[in-house]
Amino acid sequence: MLTNKKVRRSEEMRLFSGTGNPELSAAIAKQLGIPLGDLKISRFADGETYVKFNESVRGTDTFILQPTCPPVDQNLVELLIMIDALRRASADRITAVLPYYGYARQEKKDRPREAITAKLIADVITAAGADRVIALDLHADAIQGFFNIPLDHLNATNMYAEYFRRKNLKDLVIVSPDEGRVKKARKLVSLLNAPLAVGYKHHPEHQVTEITDIAGDVRGKTPMIVEDMITTGGSIIECVNSLLENGAKPEIYVAATHGVLAGSAVDRLQNHEAIAEVVITDSVPLPPEKHRSKITVVSVASLLAEAIRRVNQDESVTSLFD
Repeated sequence: MLTNKKVRRSEEMRLFSGTGNPELSAAIAKQLGIPLGDLKISRFADGETYVKFNESVRGTDTFILQPTCPPVDQNLVELLIMIDALRRASADRITAVLPYYGYARQEKKDRPREAITAKLIADVITAAGADRVIALDLHADAIQGFFNIPLDHLNATNMYAEYFRRKNLKDLVIVSPDEGRVKKARKLVSLLNAPLAVGYKHHPEHQVTEITDIAGDVRGKTPMIVEDMITTGGSIIECVNSLLENGAKPEIYVAATHGVLAGSAVDRLQNHEAIAEVVITDSVPLPPEKHRSKITVVSVASLLAEAIRRVNQDESVTSLFD
């Protein structure tokens, strides 16, 4: 007798990678024990992006791995075209996996006549046809509310805690460079059983950062600065100098999820005598020319792979951090 049996999504999962971070995508696929899907991504002569999936995705639970890191506009458009192509090819569910969410700095209006780009990008990803998003350490928690589709927000706090626990640093103090990072810094405070200090940061003009004061006792202590991203390194250098002025040991560690490291950022961090180590993840690819002795990369492949597996199996993602 014939029956209409619906195939479970777990039997029909597909994993595809954009060009944003192919090394991380390959590591995630290896963790999951499945191959990356076959697709073609190329550029027309005028720079436009062309995407074609070379295998059937009809009825599948499909995951697109694509950080919108530099070149941000190119990677973003590539993501949108992949989502649109999958939707038109009748994929059952499309999940955009964003190890790095570009345009996140403007999650609110600080000045008149500014755009709220974090909301705009959320709307565009949804309009393209994404059914779900997995994101890692968003610049602001409020961005989760910009999506009208489910979003699983991962964080790398436990990974940092484990890394620095093995280093067994003495007289450690966790430092949030501004008030906005305090909530996430407190997680490391509890995991590493270390006190908290907070910097007071402001931006006198566009892309200029000043730290006016440090609240908390850092004298004679080993600071660990916690950030979500490092772009030019300016905020980190400002924080390091402020910590030194307040009597901290000239052995300062930095932990940041997203190592964008634009321009001469790697040299600025490498050449500062008080910076002992900068720990970042591979959410953003670090090209060979930017590798330095003080920069350590921790992979988030296992974290993202487990989140993908749980979403596919309709299991709790929140319990990853319990």
